[in-house]
Amino acid sequence: MAEHEPSGHQFMDLTVPEYAYMFGFLQADGHLSQQSRQRGRLTVEISARDIDLLRTFQELTPYNSSITERTRSTNFAETAHSAVWSVYSLEARTKLNELGLPYGRKSKAIRPPSVEFSDRDYLRGVIDADGSLGNTGQGYPFVSLTSASTAIVLYLCSFAEAVTGVERTAKRNQRDGIYNIMYVTEAAQILSRNLYYPGCLSLSRKYAAAESIASWVRPTGSKPRPPRICWTGEMDRIVLDAPTIADAAAALGYSKSACQVRRWKLLHGLAALSG
Repeated sequence: MAEHEPSGHQFMDLTVPEYAYMFGFLQADGHLSQQSRQRGRLTVEISARDIDLLRTFQELTPYNSSITERTRSTNFAETAHSAVWSVYSLEARTKLNELGLPYGRKSKAIRPPSVEFSDRDYLRGVIDADGSLGNTGQGYPFVSLTSASTAIVLYLCSFAEAVTGVERTAKRNQRDGIYNIMYVTEAAQILSRNLYYPGCLSLSRKYAAAESIASWVRPTGSKPRPPRICWTGEMDRIVLDAPTIADAAAALGYSKSACQVRRWKLLHGLAALSG
């Protein structure tokens, strides 16, 4: 992780890549609390192995702050060694709150800033805090985000589609109401390359994972998944009216299996007729 000291910019100018990243990370992993008489604080607690990132945040913040370490028992480990960055400044807290970091519980309420901001740096901050990237058990690269915020998930889907051409539909899990968005193989490579560029502010281990993704080569004989079909009303009518599935596939230029699945869904009410 490189040293970053943007000069000539106001604190939390989100057009500055470092501040855009920092704000995305704070939205996902920070906590604003307030008490009486305008007291309160911003805290970020992360694994002690990532303490260098908190030191960079401290350097980027022109207000007094502190970094402490603690060891405690959690549901996930007998002992967890973490680092906590704390900022008490009312001016700093007010600025962050105005930009869109709510006080108290925030997971569903957070959304991309309404001011101009560096989008790929902001999203990298969100993914460093609430996402993952690396390789699946089968060795395929992936980039994923787990979030309760509809606005942030939709923004990521829009950004990723513009960059990779891959469309994702945002749907909450029925079990916990959380979104899990994932990009794999070539789409993951393109997305991670765009987000984790040389010299960017990031978690060192996430940057290393992005470098690993960049070196992936599709195995010989493995074919990319065909692009998702956007069915239109006319295409649906061809699937339903064609004498055979082979005729429909020939007319549309798609595989027989894709046409068979679409016809089955239409006939059994699992998909609505487009158009």
